[in-house]
Amino acid sequence: MPEEQDNQIERREPGGINRISETARRGIDAARYVAGLVKAQAVSGLPSIVSTDRSYDFLLKWGARGSSEGQFESPTDIAVAPDGSVYVADYRNHRIQRFTTEGVFVGKWTFPRLQVAWGIPCPHGVTVASDGSVYVVDREKTLIQKFTSEGRLVNQWGTRGTGDGQFEAPYGVAVAPDGSVYVSDLSQSGGGLQKFTSKGVFVSRWGTRVGEISVEFLHQRGVVVAPDGSVYVPELGNSRIQKFTSEGVLVNRWGTRGTGNGQFNNPIGVALAADGSVYVSDTGNHRIQKFTSEGVFVTKWGIQGSGDGQFIRPSGIAVAPDSNVYVADQINNRIQKFLMVP
Repeated sequence: MPEEQDNQIERREPGGINRISETARRGIDAARYVAGLVKAQAVSGLPSIVSTDRSYDFLLKWGARGSSEGQFESPTDIAVAPDGSVYVADYRNHRIQRFTTEGVFVGKWTFPRLQVAWGIPCPHGVTVASDGSVYVVDREKTLIQKFTSEGRLVNQWGTRGTGDGQFEAPYGVAVAPDGSVYVSDLSQSGGGLQKFTSKGVFVSRWGTRVGEISVEFLHQRGVVVAPDGSVYVPELGNSRIQKFTSEGVLVNRWGTRGTGNGQFNNPIGVALAADGSVYVSDTGNHRIQKFTSEGVFVTKWGIQGSGDGQFIRPSGIAVAPDSNVYVADQINNRIQKFLMVP
C-alpha cells in the first residue's frame, strides 16, 4: 500500500455541500455567482431546465502531482469497470493505475519503450469492456492495446499513417455492446473515427475535417457508445457534440462556442449514464455539463479552481453503474467523485 501522503483521499458525506454556499465559503459572492448562472442561461438561448439548486454533490477526491502510487502527472482519461474498479490513464507517468470506488490504490502497469523511431509510450485514452478487458490508446506510439483487468497485454494494433487501421494521433477509445472498438483520431488530415472488431480487425471509418460534407470532425478526442449502438463524439474545434449510428450516419448535433448552457469551450470527455444521459467535460470552461440523449441541456456544475467540486481543465469522465460520476481533473492531478442529488 502507498504511504498516506502518496494517496491523498478526502471525502464529504452526501448532501454535505451546496455548490453555492461552497463558493461563498471560499470568498466568492454567492449572489453574484447565482446571477451569473441566470445571465448565462438568458444569453445562451438554448433549451434549459437548470435551477440554482444543487444537482451533484462532491463525494471524495484522491491524488496529487507526483509519480508515487495514487499520484498523477496529467491524468487524461478515466473508466469504470463493471465490477466498480476505476482505471486512470496517468499520461505523463506512462502508466495505467487502478483503484477501488473509494480511491484506494489497487495496482498499476507501465508502458515499456518499443523499438520504433518516434515518441515515448503515453497512454491517453482508456475504456473497459463488459468482459473486463481494458483498452488503452497510446497516442505517441499510435497503438491500441488490449489488456486483462490485471494489466496483461492481450493484443495490440495500429501503425503511424493515414490508411485504414493506421493512426496519426489517436486519443479516445470506446467499446460497443457488440464488442466493436471505436477509436477517435485527432489528426490534421481529418482522421475521424475508425471502427474495429474486438481483435483489432478494421471494419470501417468515417469523418473528415475538410470539405463541405454532412459529417466533419475538427480536433475530436473523446468517444462513447450507447447500449443501442449510438456513437457520441465531442469536437474541440467545432465546440459541439455529434451523435451517429453505428454505421456513421449523423443523427444529431448540438453546441456552439461560448459559456452559456449547452455551449462549450473545447469539450474533450464524454460519458453515458444508464438512463441515456450524456455527460461532457467542458474542458475550457472548467465544468461538467449534462444533457438528455437528444442533446437537451439538463444541468452543469463546476467552476475554475482547486477546491472541492472545482476543476482546472477536466478531461476524462465516467459514470459508474451506481450513477456516481468520476472526473479526471487533469491540471489539478486528481480524481473527483460526485453523487447525483435526487
